[in-house]
Amino acid sequence: MNRREFIQTSSLAAIGAATTLSSFSPGEKKKIGLQLYSLRDIIVQDPRSVLKKVAGFGYKELEAYSYNDGKIFGMKYKEFTDYVKSLGMRMTSGHHLLGKSDNTKMMKGTVMNEWERAVSDAKESGQDFMVVAFLMPDERKDYKGVCEALNKAGEICNKYGIRLNYHNHEFEFEQFEGQVAYQLMLKELDPKLVGMEMDLYWMHFANQNPLDYFAKYPGRFEQWHVKDMDKRDPKLQVDVGTGRIDFKSIFAKAKLAGLKHFYVEQEAYPINSITSVEQSIANVKRMLD
Repeated sequence: MNRREFIQTSSLAAIGAATTLSSFSPGEKKKIGLQLYSLRDIIVQDPRSVLKKVAGFGYKELEAYSYNDGKIFGMKYKEFTDYVKSLGMRMTSGHHLLGKSDNTKMMKGTVMNEWERAVSDAKESGQDFMVVAFLMPDERKDYKGVCEALNKAGEICNKYGIRLNYHNHEFEFEQFEGQVAYQLMLKELDPKLVGMEMDLYWMHFANQNPLDYFAKYPGRFEQWHVKDMDKRDPKLQVDVGTGRIDFKSIFAKAKLAGLKHFYVEQEAYPINSITSVEQSIANVKRMLD
């Protein structure tokens, strides 16, 4: 089940050890993070046990998903993030939805429904970022309206010292009113209020070169999702570092992009989710060493 199918069927937000990378970029060290959506098949049943395994692999920065009505995986958000901290990790970001679609209007903690409460919870938990992770099909009919809503949401985030991002898939690279929707968003979103979380797999799937966007819009791609594409079939995902994406050339431009955090994410697995999460961090450390 991919991210879109999961969101549409469940109406949940699809939403690093301090493993340092000595040659991430000249004179700078970064940490490897994990988007918990990667473990969606097991974390809901036993979040504490799964988080212990994640900490053991070396991840210390995490990105959440599924926040709703002040809870995540059946736990109060602060309770969950406190447990994360007790394991030596930190929740640095979290995924949310716009909440304008009929499928998501009842969720609490979307841009359209109890947003400030969600921002307050993120602030209390020590988060740096919140991310609008996905637009439902009926929300893609008015990208200018989406940008207006995101700018307003970004104002609330700023008030709490949180930074708002927007996360792409492939559909943003379709035409909207005579221009590419993603380019329209980069034009309409106020950089002081909203940054971008670039999903490197979906950029490549849409035949886009991340380096071109870094050069044209420097400093705006503050978070990344790092996931890899099968060498033969672009529709298939593989463990990070085993596919066709040239991560070294992308990470070499991290400073130009404005990167603050990046997260391994797996939407599909050669074996299973926990094995992919373990293998991917090992591969990332090797390929960026």
